[in-house]
Amino acid sequence: MATWAKLGVSLRNAVRRFWPLRNVGYGRAIGAGLLGTVLANGFIHYKNEPRWRLWPHIVHAEDAKKEEIKVPPVSMRRLRFNQFASMIYEEEPYMTPRDFLHSVLMENVDCKLKKKMLTKADVDDMIRVASRAEAGNNMFRGIGDKGLISYTEYLFLLTILTKPETGFHIAFKMLDIDGNEHVDKKEFQKLKKIIRPRKELLRQDGTELSHIVDDVNTTLEVFFFGKNGKNKLHYKDFCRFMEDLQAEVQEVEFLRFSNGMKTMRREDFAEWLLHYTNEENNEAYWENMRKRIPTGESISFDEFKEFCLFTYHLEDFAFSVKMINEANRPIGMAEFKRAVKIATGHDLSENVLDTVFKIFDLDGDNCLSHKEFLAVMKDRVLRGLRVQHQYGISGYWKCVKRETLQGAQEALRKTGSPV
Repeated sequence: MATWAKLGVSLRNAVRRFWPLRNVGYGRAIGAGLLGTVLANGFIHYKNEPRWRLWPHIVHAEDAKKEEIKVPPVSMRRLRFNQFASMIYEEEPYMTPRDFLHSVLMENVDCKLKKKMLTKADVDDMIRVASRAEAGNNMFRGIGDKGLISYTEYLFLLTILTKPETGFHIAFKMLDIDGNEHVDKKEFQKLKKIIRPRKELLRQDGTELSHIVDDVNTTLEVFFFGKNGKNKLHYKDFCRFMEDLQAEVQEVEFLRFSNGMKTMRREDFAEWLLHYTNEENNEAYWENMRKRIPTGESISFDEFKEFCLFTYHLEDFAFSVKMINEANRPIGMAEFKRAVKIATGHDLSENVLDTVFKIFDLDGDNCLSHKEFLAVMKDRVLRGLRVQHQYGISGYWKCVKRETLQGAQEALRKTGSPV
């Protein structure tokens, strides 16, 4: 109030000073000048008086230095890795091969034991085990807890379980400059970076994780390149490793959902399909399973493997469906079967196809919405680690609205106004 009183006194003195000129033709100009002076003084006062600010002014470089450095958010994959990793070495968490298999099978880990703090002797023992490991679809289960998997390798292994072989072959050829179909250890580090997004490798302090933990000899590196890291990794051996890992995970998943039996009931297969699903029609899918799928009918492990092969080619399947059905209408079983054949080169059994359609046919017209089906399959393949994004204009304006409201609330708090 005292500030406004001073401003009023200054204005009154100025008017008295120019009062004798009231009959001169310059009165209008003087009046305009006085108005401009008042507005300028008010703006300067507003600019420099924090309590009257509604919107904060632009932060300059010097002010920005004082801002607290924002910590990048922890990704869902990083949280999953930390949750299942049971080993600590040089203050970094590591998974064992057993931990990795558990992470792709279970949503949560039963934390009964503390994480084990490893010594260099422990790591040397794990290196010896890895150097004697034999290739095959029982490798991870054979090594068990006698191995180390870093976070970068965890992401790499997840990619093997979610992507077709084509992308790896392209990346491999990019690094294979001389065309001899093999890479060394340093080139393999580049391959892992090419396959995975860089943002997944950032620690909470903003540094890249790969530069910190790649010096530790892990199970995969010793298996591929030997104890001294001098061996070469041939592409055919890498392809065999990918196939073995996929086969091992498929076998473990099949045994879990079939309760150790040689065949899986159709309702167990449906439960496997919907295990990580969180879609709008989830309840309807479960209701369809209960009402439409007959009891006493089973799916073999070979049929299960063929369907898993199909899940590795979802992008190709989506493209095939678009070519077959340009109108984006629900597709029938014949169109579905043809699209799978185009995408994978293999056929799904009638038993599996019938199960899929009985679950996802919401209208009972023997057709299903391939978009909804693909959403469920992506949740299945990514084991619940899919991040929902907002695309398009509507998503953009939702983001703008949210950020604007947050900015307004913060500004009002600074002025002391209730929000």
